[in-house]
Amino acid sequence: MPIVQTADKTELYVKDWGEGRPVVLIHGWPLNSDSWEHQALALTEAGFRVISYDRRGFGRSGQPFKGYDYDTMADDLASVMDALDLRDVTLAGFSMGGGEVVRYISRHGTSKLRQAVLISSIAPYMKKADDNPKGVAEEVFTQMKDGVRKDRAAFMKDFFPGFFGNDSKGGGVSEAVLHWAWAMAMMASPKATLDCIDAFGHTDLRRDMKAIDVPTLVVHGTGDAVVPIDTSSRAAAKAIKDATLKEYEHAPHGLLATHAEQLNRDLIDFLKA
Repeated sequence: MPIVQTADKTELYVKDWGEGRPVVLIHGWPLNSDSWEHQALALTEAGFRVISYDRRGFGRSGQPFKGYDYDTMADDLASVMDALDLRDVTLAGFSMGGGEVVRYISRHGTSKLRQAVLISSIAPYMKKADDNPKGVAEEVFTQMKDGVRKDRAAFMKDFFPGFFGNDSKGGGVSEAVLHWAWAMAMMASPKATLDCIDAFGHTDLRRDMKAIDVPTLVVHGTGDAVVPIDTSSRAAAKAIKDATLKEYEHAPHGLLATHAEQLNRDLIDFLKA
């Protein structure tokens, strides 16, 4: 697999599968590109070239002590696009990865893009505020960081059942998948894990949404207990001129795994539209 070097010389681990029109997959927190397994395989088999990479500080990529802000991470995405000379691209971001899609577009434009996809995305703004009353309270992010600092391994073990909606009406994965997700999370730098909570929790992307001028698929579960659908995907779909919103009834945050077949069908239909 290729290694792409960013502007500040951080090395990013990149997977580049298949042939055809390119689709770039940006993973969520606190995982890595392996979390796209179901989608990457299905899209490659459907005739697309699928590129996924580990965000700086996560997975097999370099672990610098800085750069965990959306400007830098969007520029990292641009480095991947440039290094692989990608054109006519569909960008797909899951959870905090949706923020990278949006910030990339606002910083670098859409000349290389054909489409965008936001899945369980944090965009446009996750934090509760006077003008964002349905957002997540600041104390939630503080508690997350406290948990990571105190016992990161235990925090992640407790985090993933809710992430995948175990014991909920519309979610649930096996113990093996929970362990797989935990193992991905533990590959990450603790510094990156902490700083990215601030990035996805505090970054206001509402102005950035105006820059999105390509067809955009927005997917979110109504049972998402991690990123509330009202402050994220419903707001995003309203802000994007050419957006299609698909709500998965009762689906949890981690629908890449829990609703893989449904999501793969929707992605392939959108890509071929």
